[in-house]
Amino acid sequence: MTDTTFKPSKMRWVMIGFAFLATVLNYIDRLAFNYLSAEGALRELIPDDAFGYITTAFFVAYMVSNGFSGFAIDKLGTKLGYSICMAFWTTAAMLHALARLPWHFGLARFFLGIGEAGNWPSAIKLTSEWFPQSERSTASGIFNSGSAIGAVVAPPLIAFLGTVYGWKATFIIVGSLGYLWLIAFWFTYYTPKQALEETKLRTIPAKKLIKNKFVLGFTLSKVLMDPVWYFITFWIGRYLVDVHGWDLTTIGWFAMIPFISADFGNILGGLFTQTLIKRGMAVPRARKLAVTIFGLMTAGSLILGPLIITSPAIAIAVLAVAGFGYSSYTANSMAFPADVVPKNATASVWGLASVGSGLGGAIFQSISGVTVKNFSDAYGYSSAYNTVFIGYGVLALLGLCVVLFVIGPLVRDEELHAYVNQDNPEENQSN
Repeated sequence: MTDTTFKPSKMRWVMIGFAFLATVLNYIDRLAFNYLSAEGALRELIPDDAFGYITTAFFVAYMVSNGFSGFAIDKLGTKLGYSICMAFWTTAAMLHALARLPWHFGLARFFLGIGEAGNWPSAIKLTSEWFPQSERSTASGIFNSGSAIGAVVAPPLIAFLGTVYGWKATFIIVGSLGYLWLIAFWFTYYTPKQALEETKLRTIPAKKLIKNKFVLGFTLSKVLMDPVWYFITFWIGRYLVDVHGWDLTTIGWFAMIPFISADFGNILGGLFTQTLIKRGMAVPRARKLAVTIFGLMTAGSLILGPLIITSPAIAIAVLAVAGFGYSSYTANSMAFPADVVPKNATASVWGLASVGSGLGGAIFQSISGVTVKNFSDAYGYSSAYNTVFIGYGVLALLGLCVVLFVIGPLVRDEELHAYVNQDNPEENQSN
């Protein structure tokens, strides 16, 4: 459906608001463990290598869940699919309060990853249903800014709750917020009429999508690019403790700065591309120009970071630039599936591509944990983290290269669109 035939409703801003709030809660639930285990009783229980493995458990589940969650959401629809995901990860977040040993936390993180993976396919599908093509990068940036807002809110919120009520009660409090969202969403959400017909078209089987050049390339790009964000969000607390000697209270006030920067990136990155499109630049060219600028910003800041970091303030500034670049890049890359594939396959494609995100997260979180432990023992924490910074900068550069030179043009895939519009159901079996 083109912008000329798409009649956007004012309700689209309410719907994207739900996706935004869900993403905020997603990140608060995701990050609670990271900050609570940065120091204190949980830090004594969870050493660096165990932290890396526990984080890997989350990403293994995230990877597995993305393999089927997108297809399930396309099949069930946005309302039911999103609701199930929220209920599952909210319950898993609260179960952290029952953990007593490292492997208990690993199990809780695994279930959290299973549920949280469904947030982005659901939100991408919601965006494709409610927004015209020219607004999708902006809409994607709005809901994805929830990740940065969640990361901003998490440090002071978790520090306060953890200090006042203890880590067990903190997991229960932050986890229970998801049920309030679930009630409001269930009684509000509906699929708009102009998108309803497209969602009823024949579905594209996984084996056909997996063979698609765009899907394969997009998946590979997420293997390389997304772990950069996971490093910033999962390791910033430990980095500030290990290298700069901060305590949980100080982290609570200042660790939010890179995520505030990322929040600006989510909005401005989408608006940048929307402005280019409104000024006459073709959508595919505008998208790739944007990801080039912001991808280079991400890679450059991390590669050059070890050369310029001489204080905690500069370290925060480097991570802020990296966060801004990554979120601006992502605001545009989230619009890729809706630009290329039919609406009834957007969640499936995002889910498949996010298998790459989970795979990259699992691999590089483990490598980060082992690197920090072994290099810090031999050379000190500063050298250990400098090595990790450079490694993630190189990953970002490689991810950008895949988008520019592997996935192909960001235009409507006529073969996939023709497939979903075929009327003969028997032909679906033969494909």
